[in-house]
Amino acid sequence: MHVLLEQGFTVFGQKVSWAEFIGQVFALVVVYLAQKRSLWTWPVQLVSVTLLFVVYVSAQLGGTAARQVVIALITLYGWWAWTRRRDPVFGVVVRKGTAKERLAVVTAFVLGTVGFALLLDALDASWAPWPDAAIFVGTVLAFTLQGFGLVEFWLVWLVVDAIGVPLQIQSGLWFSAAVYTVFAVLVIRGWIDWNRAAKATTTRVKAATA
Repeated sequence: MHVLLEQGFTVFGQKVSWAEFIGQVFALVVVYLAQKRSLWTWPVQLVSVTLLFVVYVSAQLGGTAARQVVIALITLYGWWAWTRRRDPVFGVVVRKGTAKERLAVVTAFVLGTVGFALLLDALDASWAPWPDAAIFVGTVLAFTLQGFGLVEFWLVWLVVDAIGVPLQIQSGLWFSAAVYTVFAVLVIRGWIDWNRAAKATTTRVKAATA
């Protein structure tokens, strides 16, 4: 792991370690696989978070590093949940969240960000506690909603991307910033595809109960 962190290549004068490169490329693959609702989403995610944990620790982004640990735990749950709820014909069953669920997500994001930012600041664990905390909380929420098969997780990812790009640039992680930009494009496509899948699920349920 140390070799992957210390060695790499240079792009436009900016060094990119192999750990950052492989971790972020795998993260992109995860978004693609999630869009396709493939079970491979989860094992690929485990490899990605392991590499990125090391990268963010070295960049002194405590919140972003800590989120990799939480993501790993949620990934294990998501892998198990998708296996249980997988339809042999249509893939993972997805749906839109209710009004109460959406309100709960927004509330959790705001309160979680405030609480975690104050903690990071108190521990001096991040030079940018507020965006660092927002990315941590948003990522945890996104993966949790993804595990439950809720379409709204894509919207949470868009918020994370919007906060993450400038933070990565300020941290000198230019490759990661570029990857976050690509994320946004894939997330929009995923949002469209999952919405279609959710509508199809609703139609099948109504037809079955008619």
